[in-house]
Amino acid sequence: RCQNIEAVAVADVYTGRLDEIKAFVPQIKTTQDQRRVLDDQSINAVLIATPQHQHVLNFVPAIESGKDVYQEKTVAFNPDHARRMRKAYEGSGRVVQIGMQMISGAGLDKVREYVTPEKIGVITAINAHHYRNAPYGGWMRKIPADCDAQHVDWDAFQGEAQKYSFDPQRYRNWRFFWDYSGGNVFENMVHQVGYWYKVLSLQIPESVTMTGANYLAPQMQVPDTMNVTMHQPEKIIFNWNSMFGNDYYGEGHDLLLGTKGTVTHPESDLVRYLPQGQKTAGPEERASSGNPPDIVGYSDATDKHMQDFFDCMRSRKEPICPFEIGYRSAIACQMAVASYRQGRTVKWDPQREEIV
Repeated sequence: RCQNIEAVAVADVYTGRLDEIKAFVPQIKTTQDQRRVLDDQSINAVLIATPQHQHVLNFVPAIESGKDVYQEKTVAFNPDHARRMRKAYEGSGRVVQIGMQMISGAGLDKVREYVTPEKIGVITAINAHHYRNAPYGGWMRKIPADCDAQHVDWDAFQGEAQKYSFDPQRYRNWRFFWDYSGGNVFENMVHQVGYWYKVLSLQIPESVTMTGANYLAPQMQVPDTMNVTMHQPEKIIFNWNSMFGNDYYGEGHDLLLGTKGTVTHPESDLVRYLPQGQKTAGPEERASSGNPPDIVGYSDATDKHMQDFFDCMRSRKEPICPFEIGYRSAIACQMAVASYRQGRTVKWDPQREEIV
């Protein structure tokens, strides 16, 4: 949908995926070896949309080959990967956009107008929700007949992860497994964290606690019901709550809570500001109130986010969601997963850049 852009090559470890893409874009070059794409000097940029454990293994060589990068979230799988990716990026002169497209939504500038001492007051909490009523979060994929060791480069897929014999479930449903995925924290919490980190310039949390369980999806290792509490150094508690057994809040419902007002950022595409004491903003209230809440719409902004990346490739300006926002958001998500898996509150050591 973006203008003056040509998709010329794609790399994937599974030949079945390459066949699907070839049917959609007949002229595209296909390969199972990403190095062939990176070695092609006619290619200006790459989009990295691999499983999360593979991000570092694609990002670093892409930067080193001189490519601009649209890097899907969550940026990095663990702190070591994050440091390696940052080292490759810093000083490279490459344009990097992180795929947290909520930041490109129409409401961002309006929300920033609200987060002033006069409007919002002192912010002490953010409450965010992500709810689905879908088995396995909607992630379950069927196994095609040709998804086997002859058609999947299994060694390339595993990368630096723990080694297993070929398992089509691990390949197709990688989001279920800790070796390759951070679960819904990495899939969706990161969008909401990244949005508010951008709006408020928030830093890496001082500590994070995550609790939860897997109640509805026995084939998954990652939880389907969870709560995350992040203590921000800015004296803000950031709470994120998610489940796959109810969709009351929808796939994104955030409340920014201040002493003078509230900003709501729901799935309904309406960003609202409510002064202190005003708790709802239904259509009837907006029509009858003498002092209606300020409202602006936002929608899925993937195309706009991609266009910003392409525009910045040409101008060499910094994209709207630069590497640093993705880096801080990734560390916050990594801390949540570490807390859940270790059964304790974890902290961030800024000197060692490690979770402790």
